[in-house]
Amino acid sequence: MRRILVAVFAMVFFCAYSSVAQAQQQKLNQVELVKQFLGHWRVDVARDTVTYVIIAPFGTGFTCDFRTVVKNKTISEMKELYGYDSKLDKYVAASLEKGKDIEIWALWFTSNTKYEGVHFVDVSNPDKAKIRLEGEIKSSDECLQTAFIDGVVAGAEDFKRIK
Repeated sequence: MRRILVAVFAMVFFCAYSSVAQAQQQKLNQVELVKQFLGHWRVDVARDTVTYVIIAPFGTGFTCDFRTVVKNKTISEMKELYGYDSKLDKYVAASLEKGKDIEIWALWFTSNTKYEGVHFVDVSNPDKAKIRLEGEIKSSDECLQTAFIDGVVAGAEDFKRIK
C-alpha cells in the first residue's frame, strides 16, 4: 500500500511540475506585446461615423484617447490609462467616457497576436464575464476586436492604423 501511495505521489508531483514548467515556458511578455497597439488608429463605425484612437506609451503602460465623429462633429470622447500589474501579469485600465461612470478593465495577451479583456471584477474568471473582449492583431496595420455580452457577439470593430 505504501508503494502505491509513493507512486501516486510521485506521479502527481511529476504532473504538477511538468505543468508549471510548461506554463513558465509559454509565459508571454505582456509589456512587449502591448507595444503593437501604439500609434494612431481609425475605426469606421457606420456611414459617416468614425472613431479615432491615439495610443501612446506611458510608464509600463499606455494611454488611449478615443474620439467618435459623425459628419465632422464629435459625439463622444473617452480616455483610458493602462498600467502593467506584474503580480497579475495583466494590464489594468481605468476607462472614463464623458458623461458615464468610470470602468476598470483588465487586458492581457493569450498569444503573440490575440488578447482578451474583461471588467476587473471578472479577472479571476474571464469565461464567466458579463462583458468580454477578444482581439486579434492581424498585421502591424490592422486589429480586429469583438465584444461579447453574456457570451453572445455584441459587436466587432476593425482598427486600421493611420499612417
